[in-house]
Amino acid sequence: MKWFGLLCVAVLASPSIQGADSKAPGDEQHVPAVESNASASAIVALPPVLRKCEPSDDVVFKLPGPPPPAAPATVDAPATEVRLTPPPPDPDRPAMRRPKRDYPPDFERNSAEFLSQQIGIWSQVEARILLGEALRQRPALGDDQTVNGEILAFSDPTGRYRELELDFDRDTGLFRTLFVYPFSMTWQQCRHAFGTNVRSTQANKGRTFYSYLDRRLDVLVDGTGRVISLGMY
Repeated sequence: MKWFGLLCVAVLASPSIQGADSKAPGDEQHVPAVESNASASAIVALPPVLRKCEPSDDVVFKLPGPPPPAAPATVDAPATEVRLTPPPPDPDRPAMRRPKRDYPPDFERNSAEFLSQQIGIWSQVEARILLGEALRQRPALGDDQTVNGEILAFSDPTGRYRELELDFDRDTGLFRTLFVYPFSMTWQQCRHAFGTNVRSTQANKGRTFYSYLDRRLDVLVDGTGRVISLGMY
C-alpha cells in the first residue's frame, strides 16, 4: 500500500517536471523580450540625486511700469439757448464804440462848402484820405458824350448830406466838379439860401435845371419842387 501511494505521487508529479524541463516552440521568443525590458529599465532609471523632485518653475513676475495715461476730461457742450425776446440791458457791460475821427472844423461845419474850396487842388488821393473808400464810380461824359473823367461817390462822414460825388478830370487827374445830394431840400429853400439870380432849362422827366449867374452853382429840381442835386464847379 505504501508503495502504491508513492507511485501515484510520482505519476502526478512527472508532467510538472516534464513541463519545466521541456520548452515549447514559442517559449524561446519570450525570454529575449524579458531581458530587453530589464535592460531598458536599467538604462532609464536614474539615481535619486539626478532625479527631478521639484516642480517646474512656471511663476511669471511682472515689473511695475509707468501709470497709464489719464483719459481726457470730457466737457459737456452747453445747450443752445434760444431767446424769443432780447435780453434786458446790462449797464455794467462795456460798450464797443469806435473812436470818433477828427475832421477839419470847416468840413464838419459844412462838408459841401469845404469840398467846393478844394476844386482844382485835390486829386483822388486826397479825397480818399478824408472821405475813405469810394462807394462806387462811373465815367464822366462831356457834351459830345465822350468820356473825359471819372466820378467817385462817397458817403458824407458828417451826415449832413446823403451822398457826395467828386468828378476828376481824366487828363490832369484834378478834382473839377462836386455833386451834392441832400436828404430833403426844396427849391424854395435853395432860393432862400443862394438867391434867385438863375437861368432855367427844362430837362427830361419833368425836371428843371437851374444855373446861377452870380456863382458856380447848378441845381437840378424834380417836378414836385424837390432838389435832386447841387452841382458846384
